[in-house]
Parts: sequence; structure tokens; C-alpha cells
Amino acid sequence: MVTAVVSNDTLIDGLDVVVQEPSNQKEEMAYLEETARESYDQMEAVSNRLLELLHYLKHERGYKKRTEIALELVKQIEQEGHFPEAHYAFDNGVLSLDLTRFIETRGKHWVTELECSRNIQWRGDWVRVDELSAKLRADHPEGFGHYKVRCRNGEIKDYWVFTKVVRLKRYGRKRLVIMHETEDLSDSPRFLLTDANHWNSGKIIQTWSYRWACEIFHEFTKQMTGLESSQVRKEEAVKRHFRLSCVSQSLIQRASASVSKSERFEFAKGEITFGQRCRTIAREVFRSMLELSKRFFSEGKSCDEVLDILMPA
Repeated sequence: MVTAVVSNDTLIDGLDVVVQEPSNQKEEMAYLEETARESYDQMEAVSNRLLELLHYLKHERGYKKRTEIALELVKQIEQEGHFPEAHYAFDNGVLSLDLTRFIETRGKHWVTELECSRNIQWRGDWVRVDELSAKLRADHPEGFGHYKVRCRNGEIKDYWVFTKVVRLKRYGRKRLVIMHETEDLSDSPRFLLTDANHWNSGKIIQTWSYRWACEIFHEFTKQMTGLESSQVRKEEAVKRHFRLSCVSQSLIQRASASVSKSERFEFAKGEITFGQRCRTIAREVFRSMLELSKRFFSEGKSCDEVLDILMPA
């Protein structure tokens, strides 16, 4: 699933969830090659073969890569114009030249994680970024500066960072960030890349921390709003279920709730939890049902009549 999420320091809202359909092009082509004939004597056989070829062509044109799905999501977000100040953070699995160029044409910046095997230009030679990192740790450990970064969740974390504007094939000049979480640089490094060559390392790492809001969104919707609980069969119904899960998640975050004094919520230590928000919503729904029942009873309706209204047989 390719997911688009917008977040700030307090809220996470799911914008869309798109399922990437599997590609069976290799299997279909193998079938077509296996069943090919040199000639066809009957028109019905010709018609069936033509339908098989057309189905293959339809599936080939309808299949979308993750990079294409991500680009369509970003284009929709920008066309609607709801988040004019928001920059983009995404996985290297959807990194593509078309995506980065489109974001840059909108006057925004992007941050992604770079795979360790990516080649960059360093002093006139093309080297793998992980090999460069190892060389820098061994020869110039003083080049890793210490930064305290306030991440999206408010946590202040320490990083030891080397950053430099480098050149990548096709992408041109971009800022590379090599970051460690230990002062002795003994942990495995992570590599970030951004088009914002004027940003410092702290700004880049902070922006990247917002990408993990997507993981929180998935965890929340699976546990609280039933993202994976759909039992519908049609594609449009599945899409509708995913999008309503996004809406439910946003509504729960914004539900007003008072701090519960019940023993079951003592672990929260005075903080309002999502469970309390869901409980508040359920109480409001139940209250509305009781008010409706009260009105029906005041009108002289019997218990069976009210039950038939609330829960038709």
C-alpha cells in the first residue's frame, strides 16, 4: 500500500491509501508464448486469441509502479492546495526523478533516505555512499558534527552528522547527510538526501522525522479504526473503506474528552488517551439513542415499537 499522510507536532491525518495491484505480466506472457499457433483455421479461435492479447495489453497499460502511484498522490495533494507550507518526506522505494522534479516545480523541498549502494560523485570519482561513510569514519571522524534535534514527537535526540552537497547521476547536486546516533560512530549510519541544499543537518533530520508519522498512522488505523477489517469484495468498496478509516482516525484525534478518574486509565497519568476519546464518542452516541428513545416513549410508543425503530427486524 502506498500511503499519503500529513502531520504536525500534534496531529496525524491520513490523506489516502492506494493498493498496488500485483503484476502478472510475466506469467501472462509465458502463457501467450506457450499457446501461440502458426495459423488459425476457425474464426472463433482467432477471436479468442485476440481477446487474450487485448487482455494482456489492458493489464500491461493498467499496471502502475509504486513511483507512479506516489507521483499521482503528490499531484493530487498539490492540485487541491490544502497544505501550501508542507514539505515532503518519503522512502527511497518511491524516489524517482519525476517525483522530485514535480515537488521542486511547486516550490517545495523533499527529504528521503538513500540506499547504501547509491553512487555519488566524490572528488571526481563515483563511489558508493556506504564506502564513503566508512572512509570518513576512519580518516576524518572529526568531520561528524554534534546536533541536538527536536523530532516530531518532541523528543530531543543527539546525532553526529556529516553533510555535504554532492552530485548524483540524473538528480544533479543534492545535499547528503550521513548520521550516527552514537558519539563513537560505531552504529550503522543512515543516509538522507534532500534538494534543500541550504538546509542544515538539524533541519533535514527534523523533516525526516515526520516521515515516521506514516508508521504511526498505520498502527493506529489497524488497531482503532479497522483499516484491515474490510470484508467487502469490490475494488471501489475497498477504497471507500480505506478512506473512511482515514476520516475516522482524524475524527478520533479531534474528539473532545475529559480526563477519566477511572482506575482503568490510571496509566495515562492525567493525559487524555485515544481510548478515552473513543469512549467519549461512544457515550455521545449512546446518549443520542437514549434521548431518541425517551422522545418515542413520551409519544406513547411501546417498547416493541421503539425496538423496531432502533433495530428493524
